[in-house]
Amino acid sequence: MVQYLSPPLDLAFAALSDATRRGIIDQLGRGDASITSLADRFQMTLTGMKKHVQVLERAGLVVTQKVGRVRTCKLGKRGLEAEAEWIEAHRRLFEARFEALDEIISEMKREGSDEPAS
Repeated sequence: MVQYLSPPLDLAFAALSDATRRGIIDQLGRGDASITSLADRFQMTLTGMKKHVQVLERAGLVVTQKVGRVRTCKLGKRGLEAEAEWIEAHRRLFEARFEALDEIISEMKREGSDEPAS
């Protein structure tokens, strides 16, 4: 099996594969938040939220800062440009394949309409 090695992409896509983590990214896009407030918003335990935040941190999508007893989360400086480029390249590939399929179907329809009716 061929494996493509792109750890940053792998980490980001793995982190974003979970709906809760995507929700955390959406929430942090509106402003910084403590782990406690995120846990409350997503109705989960602090331990569960910490695990989600750690996954996002490893992917570079979120950074945390502890001040006193409060750990605040904010979006990381790393954007999703590489992921967007990967998705766009594959979108173009699929689009080209669907266009080729449309052409084949159109050709088959034209050939079918050229045959006399029995």
